[in-house]
Amino acid sequence: MPEERFSPADDIRSAFSAAMSAMYRNEVPAYGTLMALVAEVNLETLSTDPDLRARLKATDTLDRISEERHGAIRLGTPAELSMMRRVFAVMGMYPVGYYDLSTAGVPVHSTAFRPVGEKALSRNPFRVFTSLLRLDLIADETLRREAEELLGRRRIFTDIAVALTQKAEREGGLDKADAERFVAEVLETFRWHDKANVSLDMYRRLHDAHRLIADVVSFKGPHINHLTPRTLDIDAVQARMPEHGIAPKAVVEGPPSRKCPILLRQTSFKALQETVSFADEDGSWNSGSHTARFGEIEQRGIALTPKGRALYDELLNRSRAVVRPAADGSNAREYEAALAEAFQAFPDSWAEIRANGLGYFVYSLTEKGLASRLSDAAVSLDTLFAEGFIRFDPIVYEDFLPVSAAGIFQSNLGDDAQQEFKASPNQLRFEADLGAAVLNEFEHYAAIEQDSIEVCLRTLIVQEAAE
Repeated sequence: MPEERFSPADDIRSAFSAAMSAMYRNEVPAYGTLMALVAEVNLETLSTDPDLRARLKATDTLDRISEERHGAIRLGTPAELSMMRRVFAVMGMYPVGYYDLSTAGVPVHSTAFRPVGEKALSRNPFRVFTSLLRLDLIADETLRREAEELLGRRRIFTDIAVALTQKAEREGGLDKADAERFVAEVLETFRWHDKANVSLDMYRRLHDAHRLIADVVSFKGPHINHLTPRTLDIDAVQARMPEHGIAPKAVVEGPPSRKCPILLRQTSFKALQETVSFADEDGSWNSGSHTARFGEIEQRGIALTPKGRALYDELLNRSRAVVRPAADGSNAREYEAALAEAFQAFPDSWAEIRANGLGYFVYSLTEKGLASRLSDAAVSLDTLFAEGFIRFDPIVYEDFLPVSAAGIFQSNLGDDAQQEFKASPNQLRFEADLGAAVLNEFEHYAAIEQDSIEVCLRTLIVQEAAE
């Protein structure tokens, strides 16, 4: 068949994820230390929690724990965002969700490029949180115009990467040799460059407007600013990082520690201060420094329904009305206490979360269900579960939280980086720049849940023969 001559998108994504991880470990050795610590904690967690191991095994997610990670990049222009969408499509990664981070003092809006569908996620769940700089939020008109000119001159993709992307679009895929070359060429877009595109004076002006603006505008390309392994116990990793010579951020972003994890919890080690050379007008180079790249860890829980997400947002806002986490960590204990207190209102058992319609679940037949056939097509899911024919397991949240992402960004931009921007979500503008609509995460999770229900019912319920 014709499609057999092409490398599957899942394989290209896996190869790119592995290449990115190897490059980042080489560029940021502390990331390798972090990976080893996460693997150690995950192994211990699984050995002491047989129920968790059984659930992960039942849902075919046990083997991918050590492979699960995401990256993050920051782009400067609509053209860069549009081309990045096309590049990620070759890897089977599509834009899911819209995130406005201006509400948290970060001048970007974002989406997550990731695989969609249970099969693709099971093969390799690599995702890249991709932000587009909001130059319209720069108050200084002269600086905004200069930044636009700088970004307009750069080309972040190699000619070969562009050509291979066009070939994949034209022919429907890439053969093995082209796929390998594609991965190598696209990797160059994410590589660190220690020579800036701007003078030291210009860098300082951009930096004074916002450190993230300087990070995006000052360099040849959107260097990967972090990669993220997935842990099963983020509190244990947070506590042990100092023992491994890693300084963690003050608080874990997201919901508090729970028996039944929800959404996403994140922490990170502090961004590195790296030596950078800045170009003078006379062609000479001045030595300086830049802080941007760091290591992040995530613990993923259940994807919440709109009802569940509304409750999460309400409780998060309630806790932050009591105390907001300071960038320097001075009120970390007070914030964690307020968070834990507020989230006592969120059910902490899978049965309660399901009964209250707060989370999404995937349904499957038990051994009893596989061995049985029923004739009552009107039987309810609750009855099937109560009588032991089906089971339900939480669907892992594959996306991001704007407040948490902004918290990570801010903590790694420095204690004095807290700035206010007028909240200005503009999904229509973002999608126009992207060249496509973003997928709605709630609809996606609901479809996965509904499909699993239908598979169970088709298998379990005997259909009456047509007359």
